[in-house]
Amino acid sequence: MTGTTKGLVVDGLCKRYGDHAAVDDVSFTLAPGASLAIVGESGSGKTTTVRMLVGLARPDGGTVRLDGRDHSARARSRAERLARAREMQMVFQDPYLSLDPRVTVSDCVDEVLRLHNRLDAAARRSRVAELLDQVGLGEREAGALPRRLSGGQRQRVAIARALAVEPRVLILDEAVAALDVSIQAQILDLLATIRRESGIGYLFVTHDLAVVRHIADDVLVLRSGRVVEAGPTHRVLDTPEHPYTRLLLDSVPRRGWDPSLATAGRRALD
Repeated sequence: MTGTTKGLVVDGLCKRYGDHAAVDDVSFTLAPGASLAIVGESGSGKTTTVRMLVGLARPDGGTVRLDGRDHSARARSRAERLARAREMQMVFQDPYLSLDPRVTVSDCVDEVLRLHNRLDAAARRSRVAELLDQVGLGEREAGALPRRLSGGQRQRVAIARALAVEPRVLILDEAVAALDVSIQAQILDLLATIRRESGIGYLFVTHDLAVVRHIADDVLVLRSGRVVEAGPTHRVLDTPEHPYTRLLLDSVPRRGWDPSLATAGRRALD
């Protein structure tokens, strides 16, 4: 890998907790403007992997590079930490826990702008309104506290806040898992529009293979911290090569679903 490589390049990422290897030699790339889904059951290492990407956990080995810049070494200054944060932002599963309940929506987004930009108050107000409009929120929602909003509206606020710094990569950790199906569809459609218009890269962490099929160009399958399969979404989901990927697909209820296939598949892997 050269210093001029564009996009996100993760190579040999490792993380241990005592004797347990939570992430073991995980490697992947995310090209500029592309969309990659990381899938697997609970405990597969999905969230630990992305937490290392944004600096919430320190890797024990491996490298994380974005457009050739090393994100895996310890930041040497506050300015460097802020610069890294601007390049990769994360949206969590429960937006209510990531929003300050005492701060209005507009002030929440404005706080990010004040931290990362040198805009005056008038320019920040204009930018806040622009960001909220981009995610489908208006003046009424702008003046509301998070508890006054629906789950879907709060997730839109979290997305607007993440987009405020114009990141190169947006990481979404089960970002629609807690939402009703109809609201999930709205958020996914919103994300597709933003990606198309801005060229931002998406990294989705999810267990929902139906969502993966609609939002990801490529998919990475993790089991016990290791990559067991990776490739274009249509190939991995339509003609899986690894028994664990087949197990995940056989575990999804659908018309004509036979749960005994999943049971047999799990026994074969154990």
